Amino acid sequence: MTAVDDIPVSLADWRRAYGLTPERDEPFTTLSGEQIRPLYTERDLPDAVGIGLPGQYPFTRGVYPSMYRGRLWTMRQFAGFGTAEETNERFHYLLQHGQTGLSTAFDMPSLMGHDSDHLRSLGEVGREGVAVDTVADMETLFRGIPLDEVTVSMTINAPAAIMLAFYVVAAERQGIPPARLGGTIQTDILKEYIAQKEWCFPVDPAMRLVTDMVEYCAREMPRWHPISISGYHIREAGSTAAQELAFTLKDGLTYVEYAIARGLDVDEFAPRLSFFFNAQIDFFEEIAKYRAARRIWARELRGTFAAEKPESWRMRFHTQTAGVSLTAQQPLNNIVRTAIEALAGVLGGTQSLHTNSYDEALALPTEDAVRIALRTQQIIAHETGVTNTIDPLGGSYFVEALTDRLEHHCYEYFRKIDELGGMVNAVKRGFPQREIADAAFELQREIDTGRRVVVGVNRFTEGDEGKTEILRIDQALEQKQIDRVKAARAARDTAAVEQALALIREAAAVEDRNLMPQLIAAARAGVSEGEIVESLQRVWGAYRELPVF
Repeated sequence: MTAVDDIPVSLADWRRAYGLTPERDEPFTTLSGEQIRPLYTERDLPDAVGIGLPGQYPFTRGVYPSMYRGRLWTMRQFAGFGTAEETNERFHYLLQHGQTGLSTAFDMPSLMGHDSDHLRSLGEVGREGVAVDTVADMETLFRGIPLDEVTVSMTINAPAAIMLAFYVVAAERQGIPPARLGGTIQTDILKEYIAQKEWCFPVDPAMRLVTDMVEYCAREMPRWHPISISGYHIREAGSTAAQELAFTLKDGLTYVEYAIARGLDVDEFAPRLSFFFNAQIDFFEEIAKYRAARRIWARELRGTFAAEKPESWRMRFHTQTAGVSLTAQQPLNNIVRTAIEALAGVLGGTQSLHTNSYDEALALPTEDAVRIALRTQQIIAHETGVTNTIDPLGGSYFVEALTDRLEHHCYEYFRKIDELGGMVNAVKRGFPQREIADAAFELQREIDTGRRVVVGVNRFTEGDEGKTEILRIDQALEQKQIDRVKAARAARDTAAVEQALALIREAAAVEDRNLMPQLIAAARAGVSEGEIVESLQRVWGAYRELPVF
């Protein structure tokens, strides 16, 4: 036993008493450039005013006063494969097993604005998400699901306005008006040019289309989030936590600028903007990232943009565990990784959460793997005790200091982007793309040299790999979807289709016309996604990326 009087009273005394040598006292450097010291003390704790209380500006400790004491996060598992029928079955399966919101993954042709019978769609239809070509597919996708009772998320960006139009008409055919629809569509086109690389149009008209959606939803769909500003794909492309934070927030602030320039009052639309962040494996860095994000957004909306409603200052976000952290080697280890990442999202104060399935480094997840992923969230919610108190890590010397440091890195990036003329110009010049490419290269070099340990990949590789059952998509589904879109075209009123497309081109050529009414009319006429995209490209042209080395 150590007498109370023998306990060191200063950090220097502590180092001497416990023999902490200079070598063992070296800080660890994260990819964000943050120097993590061996020990944090009360000297690292910011002023209590800067931390605040949950539910109060600047929301460092959470956006609601009661957080999970009042209501758990939404458990929203991502799903989509094959045709609309198969995904509809998976949706019903998830709802029956306790999921509380739906999240839709679209296949690559749908994400790129191609119909399933397009030459570039060959071999990709229904492979990594659901194929949706027309409003009829959207109706099938949500058959038997009351869209005024279940919130729906749709992960699609360049053609997001078209998919929203399909969704509005599908709900209309259920007898549900747009004002009663709740959910989110991603729509984050700047992130596409930065990281995910799925685009249909040049940057400027694409930004106009995003702003059209924000304006339409603010006035017609008050329960709908028209943009989910996404850092997830920025992180999956190889960015650091600081880059994910900075580029995501700057994208969001840019959408605010464009909507205000359109003539919208900031408090008219800002409360319906939402965010989507990655949960990577560096546990405390991720928690600090979410805390810094809330604080910066609140400060910028209240200070820079003069928003008056607390709802406008409040950053609400969805979290998904890191796909790039999953390994094909020893895939059952991914269950552990996902649980740790999900816990970081919860302790960071997320509003909804998707947990990846352990087999996703190999293929789309099986039903068994999806159930384990959902059970992971339920165990965190009901067994761990982390929901018993609000913001249990608030006041941690380490977490609060790391939150401040990430905020500092974020504002350094803001300054560099502003010097380039703002985020749109920075994207056109390839600045965030280069920063992410450099970070991704450095990360891979650390893994290749063994400086960064990945269990089962570059260390602890011994043991039986075993065999993991994977989900295989029936190749016949592709032809089934191709036949369906061709049949849908044959059954339409051709004159109505041509008129709808002509009205879209006419509106697209006029800068101050909102395209959403024309897109909804086209959906009612049975126009396909690919036909709408091609019509807009006739007016706006296509996009070619400036190579970044």
